[in-house]
Amino acid sequence: MVEGAKGPHVPVLLEPLLEAVAPVEGTWIDGTLGAGGYTRGLLEAGAERVIGIDRDPLAHQIAAEWGGVWGERLVLVQDNFANMDAHAEGVDGVVLDLGVSSMQLDRAERGFSFMRDGPLDMRMGQDGPTAADVVNSAEEGELADILYIFGEERQSRRIARRIVEHRPFTTTLALAEVIERAIGRTKPGQAHAATRSFQALRIAVNGEYEALWQGLMAAERVLKPGGRLAVVTFHSIEDRMVKRFLQAHGERKTRVNRYASETPEETAPFRILTRKAVGPREDELKRNPRARSAKLRVAVRTGLPAEAIEATEIDMPSLGLKRR
Repeated sequence: MVEGAKGPHVPVLLEPLLEAVAPVEGTWIDGTLGAGGYTRGLLEAGAERVIGIDRDPLAHQIAAEWGGVWGERLVLVQDNFANMDAHAEGVDGVVLDLGVSSMQLDRAERGFSFMRDGPLDMRMGQDGPTAADVVNSAEEGELADILYIFGEERQSRRIARRIVEHRPFTTTLALAEVIERAIGRTKPGQAHAATRSFQALRIAVNGEYEALWQGLMAAERVLKPGGRLAVVTFHSIEDRMVKRFLQAHGERKTRVNRYASETPEETAPFRILTRKAVGPREDELKRNPRARSAKLRVAVRTGLPAEAIEATEIDMPSLGLKRR
């Protein structure tokens, strides 16, 4: 989720998303309200009503500044998008923009970034254990698993050992410095040495993969036949989970006879519109290089009943799985 901290800026892949889900009408859920970019885009494109959901109180503070002009067309809900079907039913579309936002990264007091010193927090909903609680209390093996499974950090054991040796930690820069010393200083042109570790801690603190798994099923339940699901991801694990969910719940191809062409049947809860993930266009990359890793996947709800799916079926990373 890449949006501005000072107001509802244009989010990543907004134009391709609106084109893919057109026509925009009826009631939509923006499950990751953030600074309001997607919500405003949907309202301006013709949505009669948008239910903006976000667990971050900051998103609702910002919405209070810009949302009034939309009147009853904008409904704000403070909750995790995994619970979206508790707030609506039979909607025309669901949009999810995953990950952390610039609105959160740019505020040092939120503790998401190692670019500025701040408290080691990382909580999106401002409740529950902080990242400091995790790094200061987890067993070394558990901490290594968090870094490896959620951040794909290959040097997770070495980093976990150094963290245990130097804890307790209270600030972002102190933790980032120990991680750098554990695996080597960041070389010019490369991602910071602490990038994967900070990602892993943020995902663990906020239960992001669990929320995505539950949120995809909730979206399937809340969409009416013909309703659109659009998901924007920013790293490979999220995209893989969305892709496998849609593959498992997307229509299958059948042949009437050996000479007939393949014809889609309504045999699954979704019909996939984007066989290949949609990335940013060149003009968007020039405006916002941070959009380079963004991917969009879109599907249409069929009339078949929603189906539950196991986390293992979409390859959701879990601390309960053995490390490879």
